[in-house]
Amino acid sequence: MNNSLRFCLVLHNHQPIGNFDHVFEQAYCESYLPFLEVFEGYSDLQLSLHTSGPLIEWLDTHHPEYLDRLAKLVQAGRIEIIGGAFYEPILTMIPARDRRGQLLAFRNWLEERLAARVRGAWIPERVWEQNLTSDLNRSGVLYTVLDDFHFRNAGLKDEQLVGSYLTEDEGRTLSIFPGSERLRYLIPFGQPEATLDYLRQIAERHPGAVIVFGDDGEKFGTWPETHQHCYQDGWLVRFLDALTAHRGWLKTTTLGEAFDSVPPVGKIYLPDGSYREMTEWALPVRQQMDYEDMVREMRDDPRWERIQPFVRGGYWRNFRVKYPEANEMYSRMMMVSRRLEEAEGRTDDAPELEAARRELYRGQCNCSYWHGAFGGIYLPHLRNAVYHHLIAADNLLDQLLGEAADQVRIEQDDYDFDARPEMQLVNNRLMALIDPADGGQMYELDVRSICHNLLATFTRRPEAYHRNVVARPQDGGSDCASIHDRVVFKQPGLERELRYDLEPRKSLIDHFFDNDVSLTAIQRGEAMERGDFSSGGYTARLRRSSDRVQALLSREGNAWGIPLTLTKGVKLVPDSSTLEIAYQIEGVPPDAELHFAIEFNFAGLPAEAEDRFFYQGDRSDSLGHLGTPLDLLEIRQLGLVDQWLGIDVRLRSSQPGGFWAFPVAAISQSEGGIERIHQSVVVMPHWRIRGSRDGRWSVTLQLDLDTSVAESRRGSDAEAPLAATAVGA
Repeated sequence: MNNSLRFCLVLHNHQPIGNFDHVFEQAYCESYLPFLEVFEGYSDLQLSLHTSGPLIEWLDTHHPEYLDRLAKLVQAGRIEIIGGAFYEPILTMIPARDRRGQLLAFRNWLEERLAARVRGAWIPERVWEQNLTSDLNRSGVLYTVLDDFHFRNAGLKDEQLVGSYLTEDEGRTLSIFPGSERLRYLIPFGQPEATLDYLRQIAERHPGAVIVFGDDGEKFGTWPETHQHCYQDGWLVRFLDALTAHRGWLKTTTLGEAFDSVPPVGKIYLPDGSYREMTEWALPVRQQMDYEDMVREMRDDPRWERIQPFVRGGYWRNFRVKYPEANEMYSRMMMVSRRLEEAEGRTDDAPELEAARRELYRGQCNCSYWHGAFGGIYLPHLRNAVYHHLIAADNLLDQLLGEAADQVRIEQDDYDFDARPEMQLVNNRLMALIDPADGGQMYELDVRSICHNLLATFTRRPEAYHRNVVARPQDGGSDCASIHDRVVFKQPGLERELRYDLEPRKSLIDHFFDNDVSLTAIQRGEAMERGDFSSGGYTARLRRSSDRVQALLSREGNAWGIPLTLTKGVKLVPDSSTLEIAYQIEGVPPDAELHFAIEFNFAGLPAEAEDRFFYQGDRSDSLGHLGTPLDLLEIRQLGLVDQWLGIDVRLRSSQPGGFWAFPVAAISQSEGGIERIHQSVVVMPHWRIRGSRDGRWSVTLQLDLDTSVAESRRGSDAEAPLAATAVGA
């Protein structure tokens, strides 16, 4: 067999926007650098490499010598650079104008920095819809790689997946290579000989075949136990030695060379999809568990091999249904994208426009919009990063469009695409979004001076892998295995901490509880809801004047069967970091006490850090870090400080009452194992209320958001809305 098979190694190196600097550094030291150092010594081998925009920008800043070494291998023809969308969005999630903009911007960056000829593109998470073809083609992309799962879903058999296929949309064409799922599990977890045996069998049956391995570069050092496996135990050297030793029949090459040398096997139109595991994760939880059970039951059935090609999971876009938080980020991203499009039509190209476009693109990074084997949407720092960049883009667009600092406005529109209008209150310092149809809740609160959404919260809900938490199987141990096959617990006792929320963890959630309810019952979600206000629909009115705006919400409902009318107003004035929130309840009995509480959640303020704490009067009087449960009586205010972020959140009440406070943590799966992750801090003022003679009770709250500390750190840049600020940890 003389060069009877082309083997394309395609590595995808990626770190998401907002990931911690030490995580970038660790991945560099454990994976990217050692792989390059080993690969440099094999002059007969080639590969294709995609390095995502967030990662390559970090490398250019922190390790430019790595990119210089990479550029030399590019010039020597040993590494082909694969492009893609700059900040690794799911391409089907963003508007076509942003899709093409990201593809072209990244190609230009790569060609300038690495002197590379970029003709291929990586499809993030291999999420595919057929109309991507024309946008990729218009952006200069000639070929890409998807999983063989996509091709099987189109009706092809394994023996047909031995080269690229041509596809078309709007008369524009694209070549697509099928990546082997079998190789994704063999490399690097199986012995090199197993990969060679598999490739030899294909070469014998299909001389001239093109076989592609396309997967994460982090598998070679960053995934659990893989650094020792690949480098200390010598797997990578043995693997590359084996490829070199068999180059008489096995040509290790690039996608570009295969594209140029081997014509497509045929033509194909691929159904919407992703890799197999992603389609499973996108299913609703109950269906996901049924799917897993069915696959487990059928695995040893002799019919399974024939049935499996017709079995597929869910649709990626439904992550926005499975996780409403993903839809909130998506909706916010679309608001900014539309606003940017409007600015492009009204102004000439300007530095602010390009900067806003770059911030929008960064806010489209995919990792926090979904969840599977990786932490994804469960990771607060990734959600915070998305909002950070979207708010930064908005700030720049305000500059570009000449929005005055003394303006305040209120608007109503269907911002989250549910066919029901939401309300937006905005000035130069704050932006609040309120959903009248869902309990009149405030679901976003942007502190624009530090580009932080205090309501980037997360609601705890069941997950399919929570079955493993309850069952508590034997930990996966130290054996090197795919993250899809490991069950590892990063903290003890997680089975006792599984809790699910009945309502979204947002703010202005209106509760009626029994008079003797305890903080413990509230914290565990065991308190009985006695009213129908927390999730019921509210009627909404917008009030405007020259110096203030107000969202006024009202609902006729009941508590304990008592008819009540609850009205709440949220007021904002120009150049202010304070929301004034007024409540009035009508129909309250004057001769009996009702227990009323208003829930606030604050995100991005981590627990168990000494520089993040509660206080009551003076900041110097700490009540404990933000993970401390508090049950305070007969007070009028409670403050929360995050010294790292530079924000002081203070909630003041016109009526003395109790304040409950406690942390919210979710049990999440990530590549490192199952773990507890802090999500938000609940602050809940509550009162035993009695009606006046006319059956009314009222209270006024002030929510003050002081970022003077963060702004003072910026020194001479304090006036710039987009001065450099850190993404909340």
